[in-house]
Amino acid sequence: MGSMTSRSQARVASASTKMPETITVRNLTITPLELIRVERIEAHPHHHHNGHAHPQGDSAKVAGRRLVKDAELSPPPPDGEEDENRQVSASQDLTDHHIEPFQERVTTVLPPDPGRTGEQLRLTFEEPGGTGHRYTAAIPGQSPKSIVLESIGPSSGGKEFTAVYIPHHSYLALFSSANLATWMSMLDPSIPISSLSIPGTHNSPTCYVALPSVRCQAVSVTEQLNNGVRFLDVRVNCPNGSSSSSSSRPNLALVHSAFPISLSGPKYLSGLLQEVYDFLDAHPSETVLMSIKREGVGRGTDQALSKILATHYLDAWRWYTSSQIPTLGSVRGKVVLIRRFHVDPSLPSDQGLGIDGSVWPDNVADGTCGSGRIRIQDFYEVKETHHLPTKIRFAQDQLERAAEPVLPLTAQSQDQGRPQQETPIPLFINFLSASNFFNAQLWPDRIAVKVNPKMVEYLCMGHGAQGKGQLQIPIGDGATGVVVTDWVGHDGDWDLIRCIVGWNARLQLKA
Repeated sequence: MGSMTSRSQARVASASTKMPETITVRNLTITPLELIRVERIEAHPHHHHNGHAHPQGDSAKVAGRRLVKDAELSPPPPDGEEDENRQVSASQDLTDHHIEPFQERVTTVLPPDPGRTGEQLRLTFEEPGGTGHRYTAAIPGQSPKSIVLESIGPSSGGKEFTAVYIPHHSYLALFSSANLATWMSMLDPSIPISSLSIPGTHNSPTCYVALPSVRCQAVSVTEQLNNGVRFLDVRVNCPNGSSSSSSSRPNLALVHSAFPISLSGPKYLSGLLQEVYDFLDAHPSETVLMSIKREGVGRGTDQALSKILATHYLDAWRWYTSSQIPTLGSVRGKVVLIRRFHVDPSLPSDQGLGIDGSVWPDNVADGTCGSGRIRIQDFYEVKETHHLPTKIRFAQDQLERAAEPVLPLTAQSQDQGRPQQETPIPLFINFLSASNFFNAQLWPDRIAVKVNPKMVEYLCMGHGAQGKGQLQIPIGDGATGVVVTDWVGHDGDWDLIRCIVGWNARLQLKA
């Protein structure tokens, strides 16, 4: 099973608009696929949506429209397979539509008619080699939410796929679709986390009712984790430094800049960590990267925060606190600390206290932390709506940079008891977020509704494809790095997360 999404809001609405070209399919899975059949699904010829009969002439026109260039239509299948208001009006078997993994194929299939509201095409794909596994779904979907891509036929036990359809480009991208709650379980444990494609969220716990521009997320951290997010961006208010030596654990309030994240009362790091620990206990194949930064109005320093965390929060069996980039296998079931604060000199030098992001370049299109282990796109000063294309371009450029590195992998995972040489590949962190507190059109949710669909489109059509990026960088493993998002999961829309996770399939081909 899997899911399919249509970008229905981008669909051309006018029947007089020039007909789009044939549908292009990009197979971003590790499985070769064959497109073997296309069917046109229409409103039942005897019923309008309001219950009135269609004129006979309209029914004849529906049955006569082509599905495939230069091909005759096959008669529709017998009635009874569709619901009472929809039916297959025409169908066509296809040949020579084979699509290898990570290849693109321009098909002969004509897209749904943009002038006929509700018209769909049902496409059927088959795994070659006589497995009998077939998969089908209709495009575009009936809503912008994901819908199930069904496994059909006499053979069971097929793979899971996700597909995204972009109507205004007549473009269909197919992704591998492992369970989002356990997507890391499919990957070789010897892979460094910097070579993965990791979905993240910006100001991750800001899902509560809050002051304007403070809220960045639509759903809770637990729901984010269950739907594939593996990087959390956390900001805490640090109390006066004297409390760091207290025998009791100081409360660290969650904030966004100077503001609390909830108007109904403070939320604390301890509660957030319990959510993360509960998730990892239930899903030990996974790891969660957590960036912690000091913000707020507290008078505590970075050094005080480092002592509080080291003394009261960073349990060794729960946390990976080395300064080196780890392999996935060495941090399964743990939280990887990314430190956006300076360490007190009194702490043991061998403690590391996380991957060092303390020297964080501000408002950059492409910058490197002082440690050299993190490479960042964090351009956030979008002062006017016409600056959004610049933000989108910076984010796409960073995706292109993250796709360039090539990781040489051993055939099997390394012995986790031996010291491992650190990968030279930095951890790419790419923020899609931006905000302008003084302009309601540029609050996080308003920006996300423009930026996120553009990222979905790029990940489907341009990412990992030689010559399609603006920088013209050679394509390596096609990773995305860490992509840090706002407002994912709103109304059940996880398409951007699914697209990011899907790009890990490229590494499975190297195992």
